[in-house]
Amino acid sequence: MMLKEFPRSLATTVGEVIGAYYFHHRTLDELFYEAGASGDVPAGSCSKKVTDWLVREGRNDPNTALTILGKILEEFMDGDSHRSIADKQKSKARLEAALARQGLSYGAGGRIFGAAVTAPSRSLATKLREISIREIEDEFERAHRTVDSDPPAAVTAACAIVEALCKAYISDNQLELPKAPTIKPLWGVVSKHLRIAPDNVDEDDLKRILSGLISVVDGIGAYRTHAGSAHGHGRRTYKVTPRHARLAVHSAHTLCLFAMETWQARRGSG
Repeated sequence: MMLKEFPRSLATTVGEVIGAYYFHHRTLDELFYEAGASGDVPAGSCSKKVTDWLVREGRNDPNTALTILGKILEEFMDGDSHRSIADKQKSKARLEAALARQGLSYGAGGRIFGAAVTAPSRSLATKLREISIREIEDEFERAHRTVDSDPPAAVTAACAIVEALCKAYISDNQLELPKAPTIKPLWGVVSKHLRIAPDNVDEDDLKRILSGLISVVDGIGAYRTHAGSAHGHGRRTYKVTPRHARLAVHSAHTLCLFAMETWQARRGSG
């Protein structure tokens, strides 16, 4: 997400919550500098310091300020710290609501996702916390980091996240890798073993949807080959816009979410 400026209303909410959570100037100073903040320490209370520092960083580079924001929120949002704050869950919900009003959301590991993150991607982010696979998380982050600034790279990440999921599943279930470990053959192995290949179901309507997933896999792989950042291109030049990249990313995330939910369901049923 390309911000023109860092929203002061968001900075104020973060200042109130994080300032009260740490409530120590030196700790906050170290936290900001370790997160990549620059310049002199702003004056004022802990809450005002956090607010003013975020706003100032946002004037220099709003998207760098979002990176800093993610890092200063990480312990509060993800950690189980000895620090205490009254009704932490309510404070978390307040932060999430403030982010959502700006079209933003927090992801595990100190990642701030922008307007490109739709419902399937938010659901996948939640699922990734349950099934922790570093390679998938890395590609998930790369897709959202580049969807506006480098759409071909986001297309490449959309393909890579499906491949990473398939390889993880194949390894976990001790299956044989296909001779060509690329997206389409990998998905063929996984969908067959998960029993989500069209031939595995009797319902005609579901069969048609599952057949569509094969088309999605085929399309993402072809688009990565022709327009992504991972391959040299032929004479035809693909102009990949952010909306095209988002289509590829969201399609990949919907597919991965379905596969991961099915994977978990199969584990639960033995």
